[in-house]
Amino acid sequence: MPRLLILSKQADKYNKLIDEAKLPQLELVSTSSVTEAGSTGAGCEIVFGEPSLIRKVLPALTNLHWVQSTWAGVEPLLDPSLRRDYALTNARGVFGELMSEYVFGYLLAHERRIFERYQAQQERRWDNAVTGMLRGKTIGLLGVGSIGAHLAATAKHFRMTVRGYTRASEDCPDVDVYYHGDELLEFARGLDYLVSVLPNTSVTHHIVNANLLNSLPSYAIFINVGRGSAVDETALVEVLETGKIAGAVLDVFEQEPLPQVHPFWTTPNLLLTFHTSAPSLPEDLAFLFAENYLRFINGEELKYRVDFERGY
Repeated sequence: MPRLLILSKQADKYNKLIDEAKLPQLELVSTSSVTEAGSTGAGCEIVFGEPSLIRKVLPALTNLHWVQSTWAGVEPLLDPSLRRDYALTNARGVFGELMSEYVFGYLLAHERRIFERYQAQQERRWDNAVTGMLRGKTIGLLGVGSIGAHLAATAKHFRMTVRGYTRASEDCPDVDVYYHGDELLEFARGLDYLVSVLPNTSVTHHIVNANLLNSLPSYAIFINVGRGSAVDETALVEVLETGKIAGAVLDVFEQEPLPQVHPFWTTPNLLLTFHTSAPSLPEDLAFLFAENYLRFINGEELKYRVDFERGY
């Protein structure tokens, strides 16, 4: 009978949800304590939880076959010095709706001048300036995985043109045109909105740099819901301070929490949202685990398996 170690700050909630799923042939062990996990989880074949906690007990998991992460990003487990003799799967397919709500909430706020209207209300000033619309605008997606594909579908609902920049794949039917490799600056030209959903890898590090940002038109808005490492923060501050792009919305940062001395706090036309765009909901992640567990016991290929070399 396979044994599952649930190692999470929300271990009790995950334990209850997975127990209620009545998964066959599964024995549960759950804890939020790394120390306890190191002893009680030693014989477990499967681990489900946060990568930052799992990393600390990897050497003790002598019977490990599969780790299901509750995060989309699995950076704590990608250190080359760590063992890689197990299947690692991450959380995908569960954040698309939440990310779409977040991204398009800010797109609509910009087009419909929501913040400006509220400011006018505070000043008792009648502001009936004509608003914009998303229809006919162009959105560029840096990364078109499961989240990017959901954003593309939502953009089509608003009758937008969608560009996608990917390593090689062209799987999403809602992307009008794809760009790859050295086509990055061509991809950026003429965009109304640039949205990064890229993972943290050596290839994506500071891909949003001065060259890319200066290729955007002055009316463009940049949004980052992927990883903070994708953005050259100094370059972003410069283009916002000089008005070379219209604004930015950042949910992720190179250092979190953001230091109080960081220039982002006072950068003009910048909104910060503190890694809140798509919270991990236990109900969604328990369902994802259950789906993959049935594949595991049936000897089928696991969904959302991570390539240790690529980092996603």
